[in-house]
Amino acid sequence: MRKLTWIIFISGAILTIEPTHAQTYDPRYPVCMQLARDGSINWSCEYTSVAQCATSAIGRAGSCVMNPNFVQGSRRGIPTAAALRGHD
Repeated sequence: MRKLTWIIFISGAILTIEPTHAQTYDPRYPVCMQLARDGSINWSCEYTSVAQCATSAIGRAGSCVMNPNFVQGSRRGIPTAAALRGHD
């Protein structure tokens, strides 16, 4: 009887698990925001600087961290601060 109870409990636990989406770390951006939402942690790797990420994180349950998959030299297509100022 004990085994049957555990089997039912485990089966119920497995069947109620919701599928999750894979987190992606865009290797073109050096900074990610780690955002706590609905009891889970989501990553948004779309920032070119910590300051840009911090500005976006204001008022949210987020923190800025370095992208673990950032590939140096893969920033093609992303404007640098110098390019935005016209000094490139």
